[in-house]
Amino acid sequence: MPNKTSSIEWLRIAFHDIQSASILYAANHYTDSIGNDLQQALEKILKSIPAYNSEKIKKSHDLVEIYETLNLPLELSDIEIRYLDLATDYFREDRYPNPHYCLPPREEIKEVLYFTNNLFYQVCTLLNIDPEEVKQ
Repeated sequence: MPNKTSSIEWLRIAFHDIQSASILYAANHYTDSIGNDLQQALEKILKSIPAYNSEKIKKSHDLVEIYETLNLPLELSDIEIRYLDLATDYFREDRYPNPHYCLPPREEIKEVLYFTNNLFYQVCTLLNIDPEEVKQ
């Protein structure tokens, strides 16, 4: 039996992350902060699917790994899987300066933001959840 309530909880927080990323992007804010919000949004969107199915939720921040464990028919193209891979790199357990720290390119962030927003609506449709119910 579907657990719509649990899935909505995951999607609601994902929507908050998407909105934060959108506001920061529009304000021409730092792309590393926007990327972190996008990674978190994508992680929650993907985890809303096992939540809906009352399945164990994988404890990982690797978006491709999470995607590969899903049991619902969510078919992503190679380009979309590339966006998951890019966004995985936006999340850091620690955001301290190091030799590999850099700001993602703004155009890349724009593409991942567009993908994240579309995936949100795609998963809502897949789970038969009204996005307006999530946005409350």
